[in-house]
Amino acid sequence: MGIQVTDLHLLRDQLTVRRQKLETAMARTQTANLLQLLEQVDRALERVEQGSYGICEECKTSVEAERLFADPLTEICLDCLRPAEQRALEQDLHLAARIQAGLLPKKDLCVSGWKAAYHYEPAGQVSGDYCDLVPHGKDLYFMVGDVSGKGVAAAMLMSNLHALFRVLIPTGLPLEQLVERANRLFCESTLATQYATLIVGKADELGNVEICNGGHPAPFHVGPHGVVAIEAATVPIGLFCDQKFSSTSLRTSPGDSLVIYTDGISESESPDGAEYGSASLEKLLASCHQMPSRELVDRCLKEVLAFRSGSPRLDDQALMVLQFVPTEAAQG
Repeated sequence: MGIQVTDLHLLRDQLTVRRQKLETAMARTQTANLLQLLEQVDRALERVEQGSYGICEECKTSVEAERLFADPLTEICLDCLRPAEQRALEQDLHLAARIQAGLLPKKDLCVSGWKAAYHYEPAGQVSGDYCDLVPHGKDLYFMVGDVSGKGVAAAMLMSNLHALFRVLIPTGLPLEQLVERANRLFCESTLATQYATLIVGKADELGNVEICNGGHPAPFHVGPHGVVAIEAATVPIGLFCDQKFSSTSLRTSPGDSLVIYTDGISESESPDGAEYGSASLEKLLASCHQMPSRELVDRCLKEVLAFRSGSPRLDDQALMVLQFVPTEAAQG
């Protein structure tokens, strides 16, 4: 089968919960639609018991695991979809990509003495990377994350994170409590195997920055005296509902930058299989620390592209640069 045993157990649990909800709904009212859905769930559970779940009804090959997680009732692989069904799926993916693009923040943002720029690029039509900038009062909140998995299922979780932080930030919770609240809500609404590495930070107009890192690659503090990785040891969000998170505080000077990235940047591969690595990114940042945020984003992407030398990009990519430019300097 195309799915792992642990994934099969999770999908069976998901089907069982769906059946329970359908039974509850049918206790109030029975409709043809509810009966049809219940029959589909029962057929799927039967296939689980028979060992044929996840096998295409047409060609008997494996159904794509990603599609099963998005819809556990899926019975046919992509290759066996009828032309009309393939067109409908393509339209859905195109719409999903447009919706996801609409969730992204303004490309170049200047607020509270900070100039922010980012690059966001899915490996396919949709991405599991998370990137957002939220001004609130005199503070600028910034988030960069990487949801487990790829494709539509990961994109749905990315949208979940986006909504959570957009709702929670206006509550004014301290950063650590903000992430803990988001973690609990995320954990309660996802499967046990789903999680996200995540950077959540807050920067003020005086250059003070607080960063909470949940299992994400360490961001860099870039200044004239060098490049410093901001390390953290907290686990990704979504693994434990009662997880506690800690934050790191730092003071930046005018012209300093924060560089945050997903592993689609650091794990880019050359044609011979070598990995770009965070050390290469750190070395590059040390050589061009005076660049404005947008130019620095473009310079990093140019080097990664040159390193790949035509080799395919296999993962989503997100890169964010925030540069502290006090208001007086920005006006000058």
